Amino acid sequence: MTDSIHKTVLLNETIDGLLASPKRSEGGNEKLVVVDATFGGGGHSVEICKRYKGIKIIALDQDKSAFAKAKSKFKGLDCDITFVNSNFRDLDKVAYSVDAIMFDLGLSSDQLENSGRGFSFFKNEPLLMTMKANPNREDLTAQDIVNTWSEKSLADIIYGYGEEKFSRRIARGIVEARKRSKIKTTFDLVKIIEESVPARFAKASARRAIYQRGKIHYATRTFQAIRIAVNDELGALSLGLEKGFNALRAGGRMAVISFHSLEDRITKRFFKDKEKQGTARLLNKKPIVAGKEELKNNPRARSAKLRIIQKI
Repeated sequence: MTDSIHKTVLLNETIDGLLASPKRSEGGNEKLVVVDATFGGGGHSVEICKRYKGIKIIALDQDKSAFAKAKSKFKGLDCDITFVNSNFRDLDKVAYSVDAIMFDLGLSSDQLENSGRGFSFFKNEPLLMTMKANPNREDLTAQDIVNTWSEKSLADIIYGYGEEKFSRRIARGIVEARKRSKIKTTFDLVKIIEESVPARFAKASARRAIYQRGKIHYATRTFQAIRIAVNDELGALSLGLEKGFNALRAGGRMAVISFHSLEDRITKRFFKDKEKQGTARLLNKKPIVAGKEELKNNPRARSAKLRIIQKI
């Protein structure tokens, strides 16, 4: 196992926008309460603890191993943090009457590099892609999807969730491959994708396995799509946003960092609906994106979009 190389995206912009308004922790008896709905490596929570002494944080993550890896970061910090092993779709069960909620929808580098559950196409691992550290037999996995779903369903999710233009060819390749043998590992799937897309797009050379004139690996969109389907990420986001908004006190704020156009679309529509209903106001009409310095140090931030809303 390697050390996590995860870098928190839009750190200052998120915290400044999220906590610029609530001041109950200053001079009042009640603690300022923040929900970190996607704890991951704990980057945002650690920085909040450093800036706001005595703050209360409720940290959610459905991957229980995330907490064990990050607990040491909070040693010596003056904050009250509670770790909850849960998906934010169940946010209503663990939080209510809070001052701020943040969602960082990006997959952490630690999950990609160290989970062993098949998120990365650069490592040969069991094809699971579930966010749960210890999935149950009844939990859906990527193996279930590629080995049992119909060709049409596969093509639909690869195109719909991954925006992959070769979705039909890849779906056909998956169905043909599984007739010969079960698709079990990430490398099994990568090989199928490589053989399904046109050669000029798959590999310009042995060292350059990227889309022609592009910057992403040919398996990126398919892996992303299957991961979203396995974890019902878009359904969970819709539920999490609604339940999170309901948990906010008047004047409380919600911040969402998205990395995928579908996630950003859901967030944007949800925020605009609340504004039209007169229950919230948008704090940024256009999404906040990473500046030149952050992009230089963390290329992963290039697709990040931050939106913030305040409950009225």
